[in-house]
Amino acid sequence: MSEHEAGYATTGSAPRGSADSRAAGGSATAAGSASGPRGATATTPVPPPEGGRFRLDISYDGTEFAGWARQPGLRTVQGVLEESLGKVLREPVQLTVAGRTDAGVHAEGQVAHFDTAAEVDVDKLVHRMAKFLPKDVRITGVRSVPAEFDARFSAVRRHYVYRLTTAPYGADPLVARSVVGCRPVDVSAMRAASRTLLGLHDFAAFCRRREGATTVRELQRYDWVRDGDRLEAYVSADAFCWSMVRSLVGAVLAVGEGRRTPEWVAGLLAERSRSSSVTVAPAHGLSLVAVDYPAESDLAARNAQTREMRSVPAGGCCI
Repeated sequence: MSEHEAGYATTGSAPRGSADSRAAGGSATAAGSASGPRGATATTPVPPPEGGRFRLDISYDGTEFAGWARQPGLRTVQGVLEESLGKVLREPVQLTVAGRTDAGVHAEGQVAHFDTAAEVDVDKLVHRMAKFLPKDVRITGVRSVPAEFDARFSAVRRHYVYRLTTAPYGADPLVARSVVGCRPVDVSAMRAASRTLLGLHDFAAFCRRREGATTVRELQRYDWVRDGDRLEAYVSADAFCWSMVRSLVGAVLAVGEGRRTPEWVAGLLAERSRSSSVTVAPAHGLSLVAVDYPAESDLAARNAQTREMRSVPAGGCCI
């Protein structure tokens, strides 16, 4: 999972992304490096060209994609979208994204932006793109946004859902690409474990480390909802680091299966490096369902805040 997002800028250059959910950023744009929370350089956004800046709302089935980020020789969401948009607008397009998802991870509420000199009819563009895009990726909305809007740096919160089933036969074939089968679990114990992780913490134990990147995040929601055999984890934070969501799910599932305790999960927050005892949950159960942004008048301030180096306050974190 990206799951990892660019929530807060870090020192150094931005290393190339890879496999879980690399949230935050697509290709480099005037709004800053798009390689995720792994070392973005704070820059002043350059006003978009005459055509303007546009926001895209995007949905995709990540099964057949090698993640969001464009990679030579691989089919990626960014690559497919940029190629199709380029054909329609008749100019090269570079996308900056809110959450760089990894191979197999889905999205129902992904957000990206691009700048263009072309005239864009936002209503017609949605229909035109439906003809150009493959069935496993859709642009569900297009809107004009101010120059200060940045899909990555302006985001204040990302929302993910992880979907499981405890049915003895596993996931139903119609949802098998987005639902993971698991053993019967103690949901009450899982909720107790999840609550210990809420708040501002260093989630190093749950993240794949990137040089110069902070692992401090504010986990704002982590809850489990059961409906018969179906079980869903709702996870929201200001940003996520690489593999964080799937690691959070894997750790708490161990509690639900009786292999670990809520106290063990809480104790992981004291670790300052990736924990080998945490199992990363399969990619296909994860979906980015929404990204929150501030009012237009607050975009510039949010961009500046996001680019600041994040650290845990002296004396520890608070919820």
